[in-house]
Amino acid sequence: MICLWQEFLNIIPPWLRREMGIQEQQRLQELRLRVGAPPELNYGQKSLWLNKIISQEDVAFCVNSASQYSPWASETVAQGYLAAPGGHRVGLCGQGIVRQGVLTGLRDISSVCIRVARDFPGAAEGIHDTGSILILGAPGWGKTTLLRDLIRKRAGRECVCVVDERGELFPEALPRGKRMDVMRGVPKQEGMEMALRTMGPDCIAVDEITSQEDCSAILHANGCGVSLLATAHAGSLEDYLSRKVYAPLIQGDVFDRIIQLRRDKSFREERVVS
Repeated sequence: MICLWQEFLNIIPPWLRREMGIQEQQRLQELRLRVGAPPELNYGQKSLWLNKIISQEDVAFCVNSASQYSPWASETVAQGYLAAPGGHRVGLCGQGIVRQGVLTGLRDISSVCIRVARDFPGAAEGIHDTGSILILGAPGWGKTTLLRDLIRKRAGRECVCVVDERGELFPEALPRGKRMDVMRGVPKQEGMEMALRTMGPDCIAVDEITSQEDCSAILHANGCGVSLLATAHAGSLEDYLSRKVYAPLIQGDVFDRIIQLRRDKSFREERVVS
């Protein structure tokens, strides 16, 4: 297991760093900070609360640290999160800023949820990694972790271009595959088109298909003869099949295999039969 723990500690206020011990480094999944409430340490099956109240200054410190002190320069703020160094994701809640009917950002941040990123080399062992593969799972079930190792495995023999929109898949210091190219901070649609045009990949990998635009880009890449590795939010295969946004992928027979994650991080592999 690899965790860029120092990068996580750098996000949180100095007084809170002193509360983080070896147990947190090994097991902490999320740290939730709410103005006027005690910090919540989420270990997955249980939560603990520290005996101190979070201030507005504490939350501002997290936002500024995670964004390199340029929070409003990040387009992802309007989507409710920041991608922090080390691959850690900081979810945000606050007052929306709307201009001409479009949500352009958040202000007066009152809550943050810092998800601790971890890497498990070898997590994809046992998966038949030929063809196009889609990993399904609910938030927090380990989709990104499994995808990361599957990409490394595939990149041992093929050229894989990773469109890492949020910088969470392969932050600096995490091991990469020997035939891997990483495009960071580029939206999936534009990034996949750029990869096809300039990098000549055998495979393209993206995390979290969430929109019709994402599906259109994947269909285009599939039509260009490359294989795909991707993840999608769904609690089960039935859930995935019932969602209209994914209908083009299903009708287009894009994926050869579906990996269904479970809450305990175990998974089931199914071959898609047209």
